[in-house]
Amino acid sequence: MNQPNERMLRNVIRGDQKAFAELYSYYRTPALKFCVSLLKDEEEAENVLHEVFIRIWDRRAHINPELNFNSYLFTCLRNFAFDYFKRLEKNNQLRQTYLDRMTSAQFEEADDSEERIKFVNEMVNSLSEKRKKILILNVYEGKSYQEIAELMKISKNTVKNQLVKAKQILREQLTFVYT
Repeated sequence: MNQPNERMLRNVIRGDQKAFAELYSYYRTPALKFCVSLLKDEEEAENVLHEVFIRIWDRRAHINPELNFNSYLFTCLRNFAFDYFKRLEKNNQLRQTYLDRMTSAQFEEADDSEERIKFVNEMVNSLSEKRKKILILNVYEGKSYQEIAELMKISKNTVKNQLVKAKQILREQLTFVYT
């Protein structure tokens, strides 16, 4: 195909799809090479090329056939590639901000969680020895009221009452601190 001339561009402006296909065929290889040289990614260069030609088709009424279409096309390709880099950078910044926030939130949660565990352990240690032992056997070791009663040689009701009181004390102290 010969280099696009003013007549072909006028046909494109009028909506001639065949003329547009010829224009695309003529510029495809050099435009793709240009995009690859900018983007260093053949697939993305292909996307940019197609996007620019779609925009040219959509805005064909604004093409001035008397001006150098070659310069117009390559300027469009360059600008679109630069816009691509800007979007890529913005996406990377957004991703990094998100990761930073998530990481700091996880650390805060971990710190908060560690503090709570430490505080609960202090509260458990502040209970009387008998209540603390019953609570540990039940909550941490998973023993039933009956098993605790037999181990400690006390009644099942005593185990139940001591657990209720221990949990009530812990709940009150935790509610007071974290409200």
